Amino acid sequence: MSPHALTAPQYGTGTLADLMPAVVRSLGVDLLDRVLPEVAPSGPLALAPTERACVLLVDGLGDLLLRERAGHAPFLRGQLERTGTLTAGFPTTTATSMGSLGTGLPPGAHGLVGYEVLVPERDELLNELSWEPAVDPRRWQRETTMFQHAAAAGLDVVRIGPGFFDGSGLTEAALRGGRFVAADSLDDRVDAAIAALRASPRALVYVYWGDVDKVGHVSGCGSWEWGEELARVDLAVRRLVGGLPRGTTLHVTADHGMVDVPHHQRIDLAHDAELAKDVRHSGGEPRCPQLYCEPDRAESVQATWTERLGERADVLSRAQAVDAGLFGVVASHVTERIGDVVVVCRPGLAVVDSRRMRPALLALVGLHGALTPQESLVPLLTIDGPS
Repeated sequence: MSPHALTAPQYGTGTLADLMPAVVRSLGVDLLDRVLPEVAPSGPLALAPTERACVLLVDGLGDLLLRERAGHAPFLRGQLERTGTLTAGFPTTTATSMGSLGTGLPPGAHGLVGYEVLVPERDELLNELSWEPAVDPRRWQRETTMFQHAAAAGLDVVRIGPGFFDGSGLTEAALRGGRFVAADSLDDRVDAAIAALRASPRALVYVYWGDVDKVGHVSGCGSWEWGEELARVDLAVRRLVGGLPRGTTLHVTADHGMVDVPHHQRIDLAHDAELAKDVRHSGGEPRCPQLYCEPDRAESVQATWTERLGERADVLSRAQAVDAGLFGVVASHVTERIGDVVVVCRPGLAVVDSRRMRPALLALVGLHGALTPQESLVPLLTIDGPS
């Protein structure tokens, strides 16, 4: 397949990057001064005006997964006819999606372009979830976030999640602004959100829940464990809706979906000398490897991977990936973070490297990162509180 035949996210017309600017606008905040010199701001997503807004992000709750497993979620099932769909940015991974959600910009603009990406000046990989090794998050992601815009406009901005998120690299890069409230359990986070919304006449409250993704990775998104976790989320959303004060709108969404990839369908670079040849760093994620090659070897690496993987993946040069619009508009300081070769796996394939990946990561069942609808489509459910 030609790289230009890939379906790139349509940034500005209904992606995850378009959600938070629309939410902030619905709260009466003017974002007209947000145009940046090197990147294009996302287009408007129409949301009705409101006094308070709550955004609940359920990590890993893909739109197709929700619809397929809706038997576990009677409340959300009853809302499916009014549940819309957004497209996550590329690659479909948490760090990238958090960057898009928090800044309202495509990955090429905010610069969080994968799970593990190159720090060019140091020639080493940065894990954008654990934020190791240490990199200044405010220099790595330099654009003003939507939370900062909202706080500067006088809204009470509250972000709710596990305590260890407060001040973490990813939080500081993608979600900084306002104040952080630590809460461990899902019920505690619902309580904290309701309290924050009731405490202020104009508020933006963000809530994160990560266990759907965690269970999907460990047990698979087709497992009964995943269904049980979805049922817990369903009860929490029902309770959150019931606690919304007047003049409040709730938006429920996700950062990506997931697919299960059996271990026998994976390629391990530790045992494949041909594919590992001339690859200095293997970054990205198993469903979307980004290969950083030895000098002047990117073209030969792309040719080898193209021949070997055939119809199982689309193997693009960095220039092809950028030209195809996968990352949106790419800022000049971000370009070299993207792999020399970008591999977009089709269904039934993943690439791992047991030379450097921890056993726990190698054991994961559910994966994401590529462009299948199962990975890239996320729900958007909007519910108004009492009128």
